Amino acid sequence: MHDDSRAPTSVSRRATWMVGAVHLYTAAGAVLALLALRAFLAGAPREGFLWLYAAIVIDASDGWLARRFRVDQRISAIDGALLDNIVDYLTFVFVPAWIVSLEAVVPVGWGMPLAVAMLLSSAYGFSHRQAKSADHFFRGFPSYWNIVMFYLYTLGAPPVVNGLIVGALCALVFVPIGFVHPSRTPTLRPWTLAAGVVWAAVLFVSAWSSDGMTARWLAAWSLLFPLYYVGLSLVLHARRDPAVR
Repeated sequence: MHDDSRAPTSVSRRATWMVGAVHLYTAAGAVLALLALRAFLAGAPREGFLWLYAAIVIDASDGWLARRFRVDQRISAIDGALLDNIVDYLTFVFVPAWIVSLEAVVPVGWGMPLAVAMLLSSAYGFSHRQAKSADHFFRGFPSYWNIVMFYLYTLGAPPVVNGLIVGALCALVFVPIGFVHPSRTPTLRPWTLAAGVVWAAVLFVSAWSSDGMTARWLAAWSLLFPLYYVGLSLVLHARRDPAVR
């Protein structure tokens, strides 16, 4: 007679390893933040932005993996959402704030005040109990500072303009406007995902390019997706039930 007594244990062990791998995958974003900092310190901003790009890829995919393998149900001792927020704060906020503090893209004398504003406003945004709503909206500007910093650096607008943009976005963190979750909002999801993939590809080529003119041209065209994202967010926010805003 075939003995199946070990099968459940084997399956359970394999599932636990898979869940652990998903958490490790999320945590790897913190390593990418460190690599990005080292690249910027070494005077290699293109490499630094590529590391931040890799962190975006992880952030865009780890949620799907977590849901696919039901990580919260299998390893309850680790809070996957908390881990994700810690890593996101490093890659989306801390590293970009550090870049701003060096005044590489903003006027002299503006660096530290703006960097502090980024850190504190985003700390508020990340810790707000309604930061993510049940209908898949982010409350206020969702601290996409790594993307913002890439555009400010690559497009080369005057430092004063860049500084004003950073200040305005810091204030927008506190404004209770809903910004859609790109991959989880049902309305126009196929179009949003398709456009997001194209945008990500263009952004990668722009970050990879060693030709400054090509990088700027691609970055400028890629702004079409952020404009679409903001427009979609404003339209859907206006249609939301006031009770869930």
